[in-house]
Amino acid sequence: MSRYSHLAVAIPMMAERDNIAALLDNLRRQTLHHFTVYCCVNNPEGWANSADPWDHDVYEQNQDTLAMLRGAGDITLKVMDCSSPGCGQSSKQRGVGWARKRLFEQVCEDCRATLTDDSTLIVSMDADTAFPVSYLESVLATMSGNPALAALAVPYYHPLSGHEASDRAMLRYELYMRHYAISLMESGIPYCFTALGSAMVFPVWAYRRVGGITPLQGGEDFYLMQKFAKTGHIGLWLSDASDSSGATPCCVRPQGRPSCRVPFGTGPAIAKGLDSIEDSYPFYPAEGFAAVRDTYALFPQLYDAEVETPMSAFLRQQLKTENLWQPLRKNFRTRELFVHACQERVDGLRILQYLKTFPLRMAEEELGAFCRKHNIPIAPSFSFKITPISDINNLRDAFFALECRLRKRL
Repeated sequence: MSRYSHLAVAIPMMAERDNIAALLDNLRRQTLHHFTVYCCVNNPEGWANSADPWDHDVYEQNQDTLAMLRGAGDITLKVMDCSSPGCGQSSKQRGVGWARKRLFEQVCEDCRATLTDDSTLIVSMDADTAFPVSYLESVLATMSGNPALAALAVPYYHPLSGHEASDRAMLRYELYMRHYAISLMESGIPYCFTALGSAMVFPVWAYRRVGGITPLQGGEDFYLMQKFAKTGHIGLWLSDASDSSGATPCCVRPQGRPSCRVPFGTGPAIAKGLDSIEDSYPFYPAEGFAAVRDTYALFPQLYDAEVETPMSAFLRQQLKTENLWQPLRKNFRTRELFVHACQERVDGLRILQYLKTFPLRMAEEELGAFCRKHNIPIAPSFSFKITPISDINNLRDAFFALECRLRKRL
């Protein structure tokens, strides 16, 4: 018998009126029919009467969204109105991080009331994200077949918009993300997930175990997934339930659109445009990832004796201590527990901070070296600014295929 029998789809919504019809249609067409959709329609309190035209437009869109959701009687919906006057987000509890927290906590509250904590999966989604008709069935099958998984980082793929400037920036950002994830996957680092709020799945029991989500203005999805990685294993592969061979990935397709609602991520990267993206999203050098890999490889040896790792000097500076490992030896009396504690200390955030200490080469130069290493065709004259979109997209597809092979293996 499957461990999981309940799916709770959690979707924050802000100015998503134009996406609601497609979202509801996608949900209606799912091959899995028994699930509950939780929607949090949100904007800060006071935007109903805001003098700022953009703020007021968001409020109007949200009111239309609420009406559309309340009229969708053929789907089991639980709508949280955090938009209407008297219901809006407070100045200290606003943004998508708080919207996700409210959604996840409401699911947990309902599970507690119905005694379904151990059998419920939370499927985190965004309103602008497309997904195949077999998506929820695939999620249920994959998580039921791997009941020990603490979470699932679902494969993703941003569709082209047809707007050249946006597509160039989106492809540049997606290649950055895939380059980063692949480099960590190949090094065997447990923080090799890509955290997207539209592509996360986790059981209620695992969410409770890590103490829930920290409602930040940005990056809340990364920190939540990092908690899961520290307390369990994150699955990276989602087989499409419609393919009995298990060879086809089931992936979500978030819109690649400009946005300034959060400080970093796909939307802000596209909003910055290609000319400004380099400083925030560089292709980190291969020697940086090699140093992280070599550091992790020394953790078992550190249980027995002090060894200088490639990251030791950086960690001493960051953690403001000369005694990096002895406290861990004292508190964790087996090699396995000690190694796990080392991995918790050198986590995804520390790895990113460390990679930022390395001198950077031009994006095209680093990308070219990566492609040659992996036998991925790339023109010597490749440029994100002038290479045809179709060629950049083909490169993205090659990265996606490589990443999927690694995801399936891990």
